[in-house]
Amino acid sequence: MSISQASQQSSVGLVAGRALLALLFLVAGLLKLANFAGVAGRLAAMGLPFASLFTVAAICLEIGCGSALAYGWRVSWAARLLALFLIPATVMFHAFWSAESPAEFSNQLNHFLKNLALIGALWFVASSSAAQASRSADAGVRPM
Repeated sequence: MSISQASQQSSVGLVAGRALLALLFLVAGLLKLANFAGVAGRLAAMGLPFASLFTVAAICLEIGCGSALAYGWRVSWAARLLALFLIPATVMFHAFWSAESPAEFSNQLNHFLKNLALIGALWFVASSSAAQASRSADAGVRPM
């Protein structure tokens, strides 16, 4: 395999991986939008003030940054924002340490660890050469 073939396969892999990662956030944002009252109600029931405002922010972040990841626009920023968003969301919604049954403990621990993996994947994407190229293109600089 030539260097250009390996580079092309790497680029295709980065784009495909970014698109699959973006899909998760796009679907999550659209589902929140479709069930806005339910999501805002759950946040309010957890004692979060301004639950509707936080719901709007989550929807905008997931759909907006998910779209940016999918289209390759401001990839580094989008990935970092999503990773930062996942930190409090993971702690708030997947508190396995307060589970009341072994089944709930296992389920919440799996979701908690999945979100940690997503945070890692997002930081990886933010640091990847594709993100660097995207950022350079946004700034009008050609990547080397």
